[in-house]
Amino acid sequence: MLVALITAVHLLLALLLIGLVLLHRGQGGGISDMFGGGISGAVQGSAIAERNLTRLTVISVLLFATTSITLLVLG
Repeated sequence: MLVALITAVHLLLALLLIGLVLLHRGQGGGISDMFGGGISGAVQGSAIAERNLTRLTVISVLLFATTSITLLVLG
């Protein structure tokens, strides 16, 4: 039961990570630029969005690593 729950959380985190990585800005911009606002506030707005997106990605990666290690120990 516990392994099934952790596996479900692990799969949800994997899907979340895929989405978060795709939202990140690459060399030529990314989907996160859409949330930055207009042309005048695009630099500051997209920088704030990118910083928050990075924080959320790091937290998700840490949780994903934790569930991976937990599944390794329990499995």
